[in-house]
Amino acid sequence: MLEFLREVWGYMPGAITVLYIVTVIFIAILIVLENRNPIKTISWVLVLVAVPVGGMIIYLFFGQEYRKKKMFSKKGLYYLEKLRKQTQDQLRQLPHSGHLFPENIVAKKHLINLALANSNALLSVNNEVTILKNGHEAFPAIFQAIERARHHIHLEYYIVEGDELGNQLKDLLVRKARQGVEVRFIYDDVGSWQLPKKYIRELREAGVKIDCFMRVRFPVLTSRVNYRNHRKIIVIDGEIGFTGGLNFADRYIHGTRGLGKWRDTHLMVKGDAAISLQIVFMADWYFVSKEILRGEAYFKQLPASDGKLVQVVSSGPDSDWESIGQTYFSAIASASERVFIATPYLIPTSDIVFAMKTAALGGIDIRVLLPENSDAFFPKWSSDSYIEELLEAGVRIYHYKPGFTHSKLMVVDSIFSSVGTANMDFRSLETNFEVNAMVYDEEIAHELETHFYEDLESSEELVLREWEKRSKWRRAMESFARLLSPTL
Repeated sequence: MLEFLREVWGYMPGAITVLYIVTVIFIAILIVLENRNPIKTISWVLVLVAVPVGGMIIYLFFGQEYRKKKMFSKKGLYYLEKLRKQTQDQLRQLPHSGHLFPENIVAKKHLINLALANSNALLSVNNEVTILKNGHEAFPAIFQAIERARHHIHLEYYIVEGDELGNQLKDLLVRKARQGVEVRFIYDDVGSWQLPKKYIRELREAGVKIDCFMRVRFPVLTSRVNYRNHRKIIVIDGEIGFTGGLNFADRYIHGTRGLGKWRDTHLMVKGDAAISLQIVFMADWYFVSKEILRGEAYFKQLPASDGKLVQVVSSGPDSDWESIGQTYFSAIASASERVFIATPYLIPTSDIVFAMKTAALGGIDIRVLLPENSDAFFPKWSSDSYIEELLEAGVRIYHYKPGFTHSKLMVVDSIFSSVGTANMDFRSLETNFEVNAMVYDEEIAHELETHFYEDLESSEELVLREWEKRSKWRRAMESFARLLSPTL
């Protein structure tokens, strides 16, 4: 019997190897049958082959495509669907009514229609929009608006930390909740992994309703860990809204050692655009709490006025389309004069790369502002891999030197502007839950362009012949990072 067991044991390594190979082949076939982007398919197959055992684990947790599986859905939220339907027919007619808008806005009606079709993004016309440059402008405005709240405060953030800024927020929310103001707070469980339990407990004890987005805990992980809520939203009394690139952490004011000051952009909107942000928040609140909020207090009828045109576009696994990515592509491809882009990570999808190169070769002034140094080395290598081909096509690329530029910004033809949470990378455009405010207004575009030019004065423009001199080792690392970038 003992001899028999030894003989069986001798076959075990070979049997395990065969089983592993069969499993890898089976998973690879499943990936191919999902009909993904070929680049993503090749990347995941490479991970399976190159990383024994670990490759399968990485795929199971990070690689499954939940957008197609419809695991996250807004369907069934009757009050949200009803609100959209009540305004959809009217909004569809607005872009075709040339007499209502200046000619340069009508020229962008395809973007308005696109955002309406792929994201149910309501076009709101009576908005006051304020650009908040960096944390020193954004956080005082946010705290002042929260201080004045009378009925409700809704917050949704990727990163909240228990540092000086985070505690300032907590103390203010505790005080407002004790005054009888409804406070609801969503934080992403991965982005806010370091948020102390005491922080959350103090909020709950004061009456704040706080919940995390898709809890992830060891040793029991979830295959949803890859799908994170990267949105930054505040809505106060259904009248004032905030969104942009800033999270609640001290580095967004004081910077970080090695990177310096963080350069970021946030928006404050007053008007119907705040209701659009409210819709996004309430759908996410339902997802984490199963609570449906009803009542006119959350959707106030604001007085009509002549203001800025704004669409709030959301995207993520709860969307049928890659809404923000499609809008970026269309805005670049249809530009007639210029496109200015600021992003901390340049890891674009192949269609956006094609649009940028095609527009630049056609004489469009395409400029991209990137940080000289990054907070993540692998995305930095991947970003660098795109620079040479873009420079060859005539895209002008700049490295921001005073610190780390974290803005997610696009300005097209001095009329269309996008400010929000979505980076120009695979993760933001295809995987994460994101939200951007699309503004159709010359004044806002001009102000953002002014800030962009000021940032360029503190930046170094990259020159193709100098960039080509980087080392072979660096090129190899860029190529490797780029190959795996769709899986990041």
